[in-house]
Amino acid sequence: QVTCVEVVEAYVERIKEVNPFINAVVKDRFEEALQEARQVDKLLLEGPGDDCLEEKFPLLGVPVTVKEAFSLYGMPNTSGLVNRRNVIATSDAAVVSRLKQAGAIPLGVTNCSELCMWYESSNRVYGRTNNPYDLQRIVGGSSGGEGSALAAACSVIGVGSDIGGSIRMPAFFNGVFGHKPTTGVVPNDGQFPNARGVRTSFLCTGPMCRYAEDLEPVLRVMAGPGVSKLKLDEKVSLEKIKFHCMDHDGGSIFVSPVDKEILQAQRKVVEHLESDLGVRVQRVAIHKMKYSFQIWSAMMSSKDSEGQEAQRFTDLLGDHGKPVWPLWELMKWLVGMSSHTLPAIALGLTEKLVDLNLSGKAKLVSMGKSLQEEMEALLGPDGVLLYPSHPTIAPKHHSPICMPFNFAYTAIFNVLGLPVTQCPLGLGSEGLPLGIQLVAAAYNDHLTLAVARYLEKAFGGWVSPGKV
Repeated sequence: QVTCVEVVEAYVERIKEVNPFINAVVKDRFEEALQEARQVDKLLLEGPGDDCLEEKFPLLGVPVTVKEAFSLYGMPNTSGLVNRRNVIATSDAAVVSRLKQAGAIPLGVTNCSELCMWYESSNRVYGRTNNPYDLQRIVGGSSGGEGSALAAACSVIGVGSDIGGSIRMPAFFNGVFGHKPTTGVVPNDGQFPNARGVRTSFLCTGPMCRYAEDLEPVLRVMAGPGVSKLKLDEKVSLEKIKFHCMDHDGGSIFVSPVDKEILQAQRKVVEHLESDLGVRVQRVAIHKMKYSFQIWSAMMSSKDSEGQEAQRFTDLLGDHGKPVWPLWELMKWLVGMSSHTLPAIALGLTEKLVDLNLSGKAKLVSMGKSLQEEMEALLGPDGVLLYPSHPTIAPKHHSPICMPFNFAYTAIFNVLGLPVTQCPLGLGSEGLPLGIQLVAAAYNDHLTLAVARYLEKAFGGWVSPGKV
């Protein structure tokens, strides 16, 4: 009913309208996108039958945005690091290439946290990204620009990556859908920083979007030949799913208590599932979840099976420049002279502390393996766990520094290798998004995606933030 050029023009206008407020899209490629849209219209005019085109190009003409940490030809690829501000991508990341081959049209790249290791998307290259529901609130990280751009209707699909919740936290804070696939199915190649050593088992690339039905077709394209492992063709009978529910992590001293509104939203989901589907949602209390942050931290810094050390964050900070001394950077930061953000400096200072207690670290790694077995046994081939996406709704700017470990609610599932879909559940009393994580056993992504589609119908999914 509309041409591809009209669609792309509408999204370009939307970005121009709202980006001055939210600062989500940090570099655009509008001219190239419009040129590609013209080629799509030409193809549709001259090309073979629709069915043939749909099979060959499942995302033909669909506008997308890409997290700036991924290579997108001709676009910057700094990951918010000042030393890399002149780095321009000369090729496409694996998933970007697959999306382009499927016909998608990238509009530009979006903001992230410095080196993708913090849950507020702010850096010294592009500044800070704001939440479309309240500009004084954070968008989450590290795929925060994606979350903000999607929530503000600047794009249809977002490309995100997640090693501690970097897809799911921004999706939660911005009221959109985000999926962290089962580890090892979607390629991570072509992003900076990429995972090395043991972290290759924790980093996941996945889709973010406003509508639940878009997750699966995009995931199929991103996964390529590996998609068969995810059972996406299996029909899901929601009544046969064994639902489990956990309200909080058990009371970790490092993490905020879960907000009443988040608990209330989760309770409504449980009530709806029980009354509408006739299922019984089993309440569970998994004791080891209380140590989520410690387990994630220990496993992130452990050696891989070949004895290779995890890459040091301070080495990454020194990319395209001199080695970084975190204490010296802190002194410079105090007088406004550091080119790094405070969270990045703090992480550089604390990463060595993890190695001071090697026996404690070994115990935590062992606890993580045992938790993984426990979780797989609980979920089995037909289980879905309901779990909070974060203990609080989108906090105000800078406040994450006071509660730096709240990301543990998402991070634990990275080291467990489980697929998780973050699903929005409408807005709370302050007009900020609520949501929930849907977790399944490895390779059961089809279950969480099916439940997300169901909950979108029941609770309304994405809610427009209205005029900024």
